[in-house]
Amino acid sequence: MYAVWKLSLANLKKRKIQNSLIALLVLLSTLLLSTSVILISNTDNLFTGMHEKTNGSQDILRLDGGLHDPEKVHAFWEKEPGVSVSKLLPYHTLSGVSHNGSDIPNLLLFMMDTPQRPLGVDELLPARGTLGETPAAGQAWIPTSLAYSHDIAVGDTLSFKTSQGALELNVSAVVVDIPYGGPFSTESRIWMNEADYGGLSASEGAKSSYMMGIRYDNYADRQAHWTAFEQFLGTPYLESVMTFAEISSFYLILNQVIGFVMIFLAVVMMAIALFTIGFTISDAILTQYRTIGVLKSLGLTSGKTIGVYLIQYAFLSAIAIVPGLILSRFLSRIIVDSTLSYLKTDTGQLPLSGMNAAALTGVLIFLLVLLCVWAYGRRARHIAPVQAIRYGMSESDSRRESRGIGASGKSLVGFGSLPAVLVVGARNLLKNIKTSTLMLILAMVTSAVLVLGYVVLSSVMNIQQTSPQWGYDNSDITVRVFDPASFSKTEFEAGLAADDRIKNVSWHSGVTGVIESPERAASEKAEDTMGVVVSIVEGSYDDIGFAVLEGANPVNPNETAIGVNVAKTLSKSLGDTVELYVEGQPHVLTVTGIYQSVANSSNSVRIKSETVQADNPAFSAADVAYINLNDHSQADTVVPELNERYAASISAATQKTLLDSVFREAATTLILPMSFMGALFITVTLIIIYSICLINIRKEIKTYGIYKSIGMSSGQIRRSVALGVSILATVGALLGILLGVYALPVILESILAGYGMVDLPLVFNGASVALIACLSIPAAAAGSWLSSGIIRKTSPRILVVE
Repeated sequence: MYAVWKLSLANLKKRKIQNSLIALLVLLSTLLLSTSVILISNTDNLFTGMHEKTNGSQDILRLDGGLHDPEKVHAFWEKEPGVSVSKLLPYHTLSGVSHNGSDIPNLLLFMMDTPQRPLGVDELLPARGTLGETPAAGQAWIPTSLAYSHDIAVGDTLSFKTSQGALELNVSAVVVDIPYGGPFSTESRIWMNEADYGGLSASEGAKSSYMMGIRYDNYADRQAHWTAFEQFLGTPYLESVMTFAEISSFYLILNQVIGFVMIFLAVVMMAIALFTIGFTISDAILTQYRTIGVLKSLGLTSGKTIGVYLIQYAFLSAIAIVPGLILSRFLSRIIVDSTLSYLKTDTGQLPLSGMNAAALTGVLIFLLVLLCVWAYGRRARHIAPVQAIRYGMSESDSRRESRGIGASGKSLVGFGSLPAVLVVGARNLLKNIKTSTLMLILAMVTSAVLVLGYVVLSSVMNIQQTSPQWGYDNSDITVRVFDPASFSKTEFEAGLAADDRIKNVSWHSGVTGVIESPERAASEKAEDTMGVVVSIVEGSYDDIGFAVLEGANPVNPNETAIGVNVAKTLSKSLGDTVELYVEGQPHVLTVTGIYQSVANSSNSVRIKSETVQADNPAFSAADVAYINLNDHSQADTVVPELNERYAASISAATQKTLLDSVFREAATTLILPMSFMGALFITVTLIIIYSICLINIRKEIKTYGIYKSIGMSSGQIRRSVALGVSILATVGALLGILLGVYALPVILESILAGYGMVDLPLVFNGASVALIACLSIPAAAAGSWLSSGIIRKTSPRILVVE
């Protein structure tokens, strides 16, 4: 055993640089894999923990259409066993707010009449400032999503647009409000004092709407409770409900995307690391073939020979995995604080868990390294001492080596006419096919990772180009009516018709409906019915720019387009019929299109206003107007004119402004992890290619000595090696472009499918993709150039001496 230990130490001392690089590679693999494990673990744990801490709701009921009596609905849930319900919360809806003189676009505001705490469900946690029982007069509490994304601090003043002018409230606290405080939220609850709310109610001249939060003692019993609820109502529930899946989705989506991508890349990196270790061991066995033969002739067994490598790489893995695990905690902290920032409070950091899972990941990596070492080290068993001492290799390898490249008398195609620099580089690659293949795969994977990161970021940052494929409109201007009482649709349309800059206008309203299969009457299965968001358009869906994946948008009153998750849940396809309840009235509609939408996870349907008007002739879609211009560039001019002319009732914004308000945050959050993974793979490429080229050059050092003795300079030889590797990396980069653009996005689509996105809309510039992919080429060239430095330091006289 002493001999095995001494040989292991000798191997560690002899190849310091190579061993250091392998240790660094294991460290980076550990860092990436354990970070992804911690990230995925904490995504669920942190949200679930905060949800439990606030006694968070699992359904939010909004009653604003007058279809159910709020008091009766609240009374039912209060008496329902196994259910907790919040106090009945009155509110008014506004859609205009400004901070420091700047309007905050694309935000629907629920102005809440705050009851005395506790609320019962969805308790508010102070993130900044101090909470009393209720806000003081003239003050308000706002959610973290609004405060953090627009730099609103405690003590700032917000100005809210009402029909009677501006209502100014001072921010006295920022609160964690789970249902309406998530990332990308376009809805915020503003918690007001009772007196301020009374003044708002008087100015708006409309009845209050109501909402309540519901939490189940056992979430698995949810369907049974809803069955009892609808039996109590005598009809399906026809007003708005936000489910737990909708509440949690935007808290979890970014970390799940980042985490799953990191796991995939970590597995790829670990495979490369293990292959590199195996290659290094194989090379060490070939290099020390004669030495191993001598040792075996002196009594060293094959098992002990394998033990030499096991001890060596166990030591390297141990000193690499521990710091990798430590660093993963810091990296996870940075990513978690970025993606779950709206759960943070000033009282302390978000608690990180998953350390045990990360430690198990480290143990798994350690065992995988040892298994790889054992598998490759077993090749030493086949070394015959006599052949090793005589040939320095097996007899068959010796015969093959003696023939060399082109020994059959046939020269390699075209080599005679090529420059010497190119021939030397090509020979280096062709003589080492296995290592050349590894470098090709490495360059391909690195380029694919870089391209994927660029494509994802570019697609999110340039979402305006593909907004219909994300489920958004493609109009030039969006106008939201926040005060219907003082708004005249007829007057507004007349003003637009008189403006020759306006091309067309379509109107949109959104309500909650219930959709069923007509077959449900026979089956009575609960899964055959679901609540959906119903988009009602007066005008043309095509003019607005809403896209479909299959079929077409509805044109006639008896037609509908359904979201992909509705189609999946109810097993519907084009030509099938569904029964949709809107405002309590059933409508049997034919499915003409299927679309995707990230806004509501594709749990929605599209119908025409004529569908509703068949039962309610007075109905008119007038919540949002989508306006197209003859000249798209005039949108920035038309918007302020509309806001000034109809200041008391509408809020207008360009499509770019609205999309930026939602997706700018996603792009900012994704930059750090995507950049980190790209930089990590570039570093790994340089490290591995340096190690591989160093091994190859040491094996061929005598040949390079001969080249130097016949007139080639060290610089020419080094350029030859670097040129060959660069050409190989270029081929890998081209293959990586195909992988990063066409293959890896499929992984994202599988993750986003649950959020209603089955066909990821990609936006990228071909030249930029090529430039990003080519970053792996200088990394490969630098690794080969640095490793060839030993050629410059070695004397040709020594190299040609046998």
